[in-house]
Amino acid sequence: MTYLVTGATGSVGRHVVAHLLEAGHWVRALTRDPGRARLPEGVEVVQGDLGRTETLVPALKGVEGVHLIDAADSAYAPLRNGAEIVEAIRQAGVGKVTLLSGWSPGTLEPAVTGSDLAWTYVQPTEFMANALAWAEPVREKGLIEEPFAATKTAMVHEADIGAVIATALTEDGHEGHFYGLTGPELLDVPAKVRILSEAIGREIAFRELTVDEMRERYRAQGVPEEMIEFQIEVFGNVPEGAYQVTSTVEEVTGRPPRTFARWAAEHAAAFTRSA
Repeated sequence: MTYLVTGATGSVGRHVVAHLLEAGHWVRALTRDPGRARLPEGVEVVQGDLGRTETLVPALKGVEGVHLIDAADSAYAPLRNGAEIVEAIRQAGVGKVTLLSGWSPGTLEPAVTGSDLAWTYVQPTEFMANALAWAEPVREKGLIEEPFAATKTAMVHEADIGAVIATALTEDGHEGHFYGLTGPELLDVPAKVRILSEAIGREIAFRELTVDEMRERYRAQGVPEEMIEFQIEVFGNVPEGAYQVTSTVEEVTGRPPRTFARWAAEHAAAFTRSA
């Protein structure tokens, strides 16, 4: 059986591909730039763009299931052609669909969940991979600066997200489910900094940003205003107990979710001066 993975070169998509390959499935990967895909041997890499439905149609031929990500571009803007994508999948006779939600709902989520496709909706909490944004300031200054230091989140390892998606795509019993994914523990920002410090064997300093400092910094980095406000809504002034650890990763995959300490050890090289 062949499975089509969109967003295959992203931090989660690569793990979806890896898990499908490990399970012995044929994988077709959709990417805007096949020359830069750097995917494992045996993966069929095809050019396409989810934002342009006509480029998706050839990639759907002979596919048993498809993994979708709601991202129209590198800024992760939500797709505007959700209904067209779903119709193309239906016309191709695809059996199963998994959908990784974006940071802001677009047209794809309601099109998929309102369809007669055998769908599974995957909505992770904060990705552990987001911590890679700290790599450069840690290397250059030994410093992490973030707002909302006391907010505790249950970051989830991207490999666990990929494992859940691959399982839902290839096994029965997951159709029509919304899967909220978390890691195994609630951590505030200072705790994450301490774990990273232990992983690289060097103390990392931490300074809490004010909301105004955060806005100024993100604007200078070109972050869209709606993304800035989304971050403030999600991480700022969060009621006690708003974020909870779920058991979904283990229930779906049969394995406990990976810890942030494990992620930090795996990515320590990115945070060292020699990286």
